[in-house]
Amino acid sequence: MKSYKELDLWIKSKALVIVIYKVTKLFPKEEMFGLVSQIRRASVSAVANIAEGHGRNTAKETIYFLHITRGSLYEVESLIILSNELEFIDHEKFNELSLMITDCIKMSNGLINYFEKKK
Repeated sequence: MKSYKELDLWIKSKALVIVIYKVTKLFPKEEMFGLVSQIRRASVSAVANIAEGHGRNTAKETIYFLHITRGSLYEVESLIILSNELEFIDHEKFNELSLMITDCIKMSNGLINYFEKKK
């Protein structure tokens, strides 16, 4: 099996983290320990759990961590919806992030299905 760093899901999730960090730099300073912290932690969690699941080296454990990854992606999605409604993110950036998140969720579903068949 290839390195987690070669997985499309990890590559795209890492790109999402980078965009999230750049976008949240522009949030109001009073959100630094609120929404900014939560969005950043959730996005980083998705990337970290892909790597951790890959490192476990069993289908069952990999699936477990991919489910956590998917949950973190849904958390990020929910938080950017709030950020958009609070007008911290403009509509164009919101759409870009939404597409990135949707792609990552689809890829995580695909990997979960792949490992389910391997069990």
